[in-house]
Amino acid sequence: MIPRYSRPEMVAIWSPETKFRIWYEIEAHACDAQADLGVIPRENAEAVWKAKDVEFDVARIDEIEAVTKHDVIAFLTHLAEHVGSEEARFVHQGMTSSDVLDTCLNVQLVRSADILIKDMDALLAALKKRAIEHKDTVRVGRSHGIHAEPTTMGLTFARFYAEMDRNLARLKLAREEIATGAISGAVGTFANIDPAVEQHVCEKLGLIAEPISTQVIPRDRHAMFFATLGVIASSIENVAIEIRHMQRTEVLEGAEFFSMGQKGSSAMPHKKNPVLTENLTGLARLVRAAVIPAMENVALWHERDISHSSVERAIGPDACVTLDFALARLTGVIDKMLVFPENMLDNMNKFPGLVMSQRVLLALTQAGVSREDAYVMVQRNALKVWEFRTDFREELLGDEDVVKALGVDGINEKFDMGYHTKHVDTIFKRVFGE
Repeated sequence: MIPRYSRPEMVAIWSPETKFRIWYEIEAHACDAQADLGVIPRENAEAVWKAKDVEFDVARIDEIEAVTKHDVIAFLTHLAEHVGSEEARFVHQGMTSSDVLDTCLNVQLVRSADILIKDMDALLAALKKRAIEHKDTVRVGRSHGIHAEPTTMGLTFARFYAEMDRNLARLKLAREEIATGAISGAVGTFANIDPAVEQHVCEKLGLIAEPISTQVIPRDRHAMFFATLGVIASSIENVAIEIRHMQRTEVLEGAEFFSMGQKGSSAMPHKKNPVLTENLTGLARLVRAAVIPAMENVALWHERDISHSSVERAIGPDACVTLDFALARLTGVIDKMLVFPENMLDNMNKFPGLVMSQRVLLALTQAGVSREDAYVMVQRNALKVWEFRTDFREELLGDEDVVKALGVDGINEKFDMGYHTKHVDTIFKRVFGE
């Protein structure tokens, strides 16, 4: 991923240096297990650990690979340069390249998931804080982009909190799903390596042994992992789209923080654009772009082919690095987001009282009017408000049929804003607990 949308801790997981370090640990732990079984001499296993503090030379490995055309062999050759050819002759005993590649990839995905889980925790904390802050800040709810009924800004934040909380649970399951390793040899039969080696290596790396592998770890696990990242990205976009709408000039119920010295446009100095949330919409597309290729990787020929390999070399780092950046960016947006309660009320009152139409409809049916007749009575008054920007309550008070059914006091009573917010506390308890 390009540096502009990257954070150092996540990038480091996907660096060549980290990859080769994990490869080394896999090989060294495997040698230990082989020595415990008496398959290789103990002194050879111990000799491999002489490289434990070595910074592997990426350029040198690339140089060797240019000749061998094989990345794992290039690494093993470089390792022997540090350990000694004789001492390293039992390295990779009974193993195949995918044992190293797949186990390493899953270690990287697990470590990435740990960072993403921390990111999610920070985002949830920010959403909860803003939800509580604006629990009773009334704004109009919209369906199809059109005014519907009153809600609160706190409920908007709480809704996003609940969605992200579900995503956190999904991410933890995805981490568990991907935390497997395989040291099972060619075609996964353990013909040339004892299953105890796999168990030992996995325990050392914080994984569990894959119950059954071919020459590769089954890719349905990876499909589930990247699908989860895609869902989280979609939720990020869901929040971003709401903020972008709120920042529109004719809405202006909320906005991204605009810092001193910030410029919104090279041409128009007055502009304050929702650039961060627009960026998040784009980053979400990038993360979701990994989902279909990950699913297509599930179907491999027989016990192994490498059609998945090139895909994972791209989507592994790109999806994890991008989502890490996006979660951190969204957390910052939520933390600093500006909220304008007065504008929320002004917007709701652009068509005065109209958001109470359902309550009047229900009251008429309770008063004995048929639903069909009640709908006609309410709609004919509502349409006047749409067309002439009159006051809905005044229109109803001037309608003899409505007054006859409800009375003046009955009409006035239907315009209490607290009617729509009376269960906010109940919803908050469902989302956040007591």
